[in-house]
Amino acid sequence: MASIPPKNKSPQDPELQDASSQEPVEAPDDGVVTERGLERSREEAKFVPVILKRSDQSRRHPDDILASAIEEGLEQLERPTLSLYLSAVAAGLILGFTAMAVAVMAVVTDGDSAALVQRLAVAFVYPLGFVLCIMSGTELFTEHTATAVYPVMDRKASVLQMLRLWLLVLAGNLTGALASAGLLVSAETVVEARDGYLSIGHHLVEYGAPSLFASSLLAGWLMALGAWLIHASAPGVGQIVSIYIVTFLIGLGGLHHSIAGAVEMLTALLLSDHLTVAQSLRFIGLAAVGNLVGGSLFVAVLNYGHIRHTQEADEA
Repeated sequence: MASIPPKNKSPQDPELQDASSQEPVEAPDDGVVTERGLERSREEAKFVPVILKRSDQSRRHPDDILASAIEEGLEQLERPTLSLYLSAVAAGLILGFTAMAVAVMAVVTDGDSAALVQRLAVAFVYPLGFVLCIMSGTELFTEHTATAVYPVMDRKASVLQMLRLWLLVLAGNLTGALASAGLLVSAETVVEARDGYLSIGHHLVEYGAPSLFASSLLAGWLMALGAWLIHASAPGVGQIVSIYIVTFLIGLGGLHHSIAGAVEMLTALLLSDHLTVAQSLRFIGLAAVGNLVGGSLFVAVLNYGHIRHTQEADEA
């Protein structure tokens, strides 16, 4: 017996309307829609978001990362003064949680724990405040040691604009750090990390200028590299991992971050009768300069230089 071929259905057929209710289907020129045509349209509709998703999660090209960094730098350079300052104050306040976590860990691992255990424990909690700070969108001085340089090197902003941003963000961060130190001292009876704060504070002032500068340079290099990796990563977990890795290395090496260190230094200053304002200012000043040199030189200049020279070579 010969088989009966399936009949074509018109777009007005109720059965066809029910079957195609999930995805819109364009009818051919003759106005007839077949079952195969309907199935193909559904398959194509499913493939589109999959392709876009894979493209979004792929590794970004260095040219695209630099373009994103330049755009971010320009946005911050053109930001209103009060907005930028308040965002920086918020960042300084948030980093108080790093100082608290490190002090608590220093207390609970003191005495009975080996030096390796204590160092790993401190490094484990050190990134927490940084993750909160950066993912919340507040402005941290060590992020902009490189980000503010890219538009200047690309001749889209002036040196004065860059200096304005650095001074505003640093001033805001230090204001927030001082306020955070005051809050930590007020909550000391609950947190019970006084010995940790004092130990960290005395530790910060015992280094000579060359050692402190070199340590701060390395920390600034890592922080600016973290900002670069954020531009290279897909939003979400990848960015958090990038922040955690670079700040974990800072904590593991005992390197000096000017803003987190300022909270630690100021908290110890408020609790101690032996530390002085001059010692605190010396630490903060050297750490800030070291962070600035590390981020601007080892990340901004090198990244911009090698990417732009590669682009020029490709165009030649």
